[in-house]
Amino acid sequence: MAKDHEEIWQDFGDLVNMAPKELEEWLETEESKSVGDSEDGESTGHKSGRKIVEIKRTKKAELSEDQWEWMNKVNGYIKRHKAQGPKNDPEHSKWRYSLMNWGHDPLK
Repeated sequence: MAKDHEEIWQDFGDLVNMAPKELEEWLETEESKSVGDSEDGESTGHKSGRKIVEIKRTKKAELSEDQWEWMNKVNGYIKRHKAQGPKNDPEHSKWRYSLMNWGHDPLK
């Protein structure tokens, strides 16, 4: 069964723990740009971060169906990858950098 908008909204609010400005600043760093697949020069996670900033700056009632679908995808990504953390030095890990591209800082 597909998740309803309220469930997606709640999960997104719980999982995406970076503010739009904070995420924008993170996306400008070399660490952010150093992780993920990048066939066209920008990783999927990096593109996702830009989409997340846009979503977080959009009023709930004005979100498009594509944005709701993306939010659900973000929620799934964060839930899966949070569980795969490194045993050593999570602060400086590609795992953390990747999650941060998706709007979640696991050290918060």
